[in-house]
Amino acid sequence: MALSGMTGFGRGDGALGGWSWTVEARSVNGRGLEPRFRGPPGFDGLDRVTREAAQARFQRGQLTIGLTAKRAEAAGAVHINTQVLERYLEAAAPYVQDGRAAPPTADGLLALRGVLDAGDETEDPEARAAVEAAMGASIVVALDALKAARLDEGAALAPVLTGLVDRIETLIADAAREAETQPAVLRDRFVKRIADLLADHANLEERIVQEAAIMASKADVREELDRLVSHVDAARTLLTGDAVAGRRLDFLVQEFMREANTLCSKSATTALTAIGLELKATIDQLREQVQNVE
Repeated sequence: MALSGMTGFGRGDGALGGWSWTVEARSVNGRGLEPRFRGPPGFDGLDRVTREAAQARFQRGQLTIGLTAKRAEAAGAVHINTQVLERYLEAAAPYVQDGRAAPPTADGLLALRGVLDAGDETEDPEARAAVEAAMGASIVVALDALKAARLDEGAALAPVLTGLVDRIETLIADAAREAETQPAVLRDRFVKRIADLLADHANLEERIVQEAAIMASKADVREELDRLVSHVDAARTLLTGDAVAGRRLDFLVQEFMREANTLCSKSATTALTAIGLELKATIDQLREQVQNVE
């Protein structure tokens, strides 16, 4: 499976048995999969169809699937609702008598809400089921189009993510070269520190051992660099693999940042600190882009 993004749009249209409809499916970033369906009254079964189709195609993202439908007017009988008409006439009578309103006209009365009733033909249950099935097929079409759009976004994201991982690898190599100078720098500091301690002979040996242990621990960043190299390999595997990568990339970026923070805290030179800060900035850029990956 190619890398997939989480934003996109898909559409499906259809018509059957006097009904016509349009389905629009949109998605944005989300930690989990959240499909939401909005459709016309009476087609509640389409919510289940939508959820099952979304779960079969996506693992993350906030999905909104909207179905708008209209039905051609049935050729049923038309009659006047005399009770509603009489209420309108009764309400208007005082205003007509006072000269504040003109006498109502036939076309005006017939245009009032509820005066005309159009008899609707009862829809056959089998025909209704066929329409609902056809609408469900249009939902699938819209979700397939949405999936294609998200894959297009993933194709655009892939070189960006790969470039950031390459940059991280370069910075790790720079950090490894600079880290080789740390022991000499720390040795010079240790010598200076010993000279400062000579003025105080009490417990001198114990304090020298403590200072040496502290500086030795700060000098060694090999573990951090080794783990960063391992994370780069893992990131490349995820970016080129068949599995959905978003969640694991999220976790991996956190691990990248953890090691970069430790590298900076152990830095004994301004050059290594500068590399560490640039490494953190690049990892943060990677984190922002990974938020778009399914």
